[in-house]
Amino acid sequence: MNIIIHPTYFPSISHYIAMLQADLVTLEMEDNFQKQTNRNRMYIYSPNGVQLLNIPVKHSIDKHQKYKDVRIENDFGWQKNHFKSLEAAYRTSPFFEYFEDDFRPLFEKKHEFLMDLNLETFELVNDALGVQFSIEKTDEYFHEVTNLKDFRSLANGKKDTTQIEEYTQVFNEKHGFINNLSILDLLFNEGRYAVDYLKNQQL
Repeated sequence: MNIIIHPTYFPSISHYIAMLQADLVTLEMEDNFQKQTNRNRMYIYSPNGVQLLNIPVKHSIDKHQKYKDVRIENDFGWQKNHFKSLEAAYRTSPFFEYFEDDFRPLFEKKHEFLMDLNLETFELVNDALGVQFSIEKTDEYFHEVTNLKDFRSLANGKKDTTQIEEYTQVFNEKHGFINNLSILDLLFNEGRYAVDYLKNQQL
């Protein structure tokens, strides 16, 4: 199966289910940026339940700005806040300390473009999981694709209705199982066992 999918900020678990079932992953590079999607946000399991981590972006005068041209607003120190939030959420998880030093440098950089940041998060997660994908990138935008299975809608965050099997999460006893968070939730709770889990899920 060949698929097309959006690069997003520490992608959702559903993203990785789709990619691990694919022979070829095509990354959509030519679409317009859409607000309130996982292009610049992820959801994690905090001590208070679901927490949204949002990357501030610079607003363009152009109504239809290309996703790859979107610049990050770095004046707010969001990187430090995001890493602190990850620490608060996952410090007591089985695998956070194991991967912490791999992820920390990302939050000490100031990327100019959102796309570059998201591609780097993708590489970091792939390395942590120990997986590799055959990757291609689009060079023009097609609203409809006929030769690829289209998973671009998975970037729409709350509109992604994928239901996954329960696994142990840090604050299970407090808030119960929370479905389809960022891949980081699965990684910090399951480590590399996450790959077997992902391969057993269906979209």
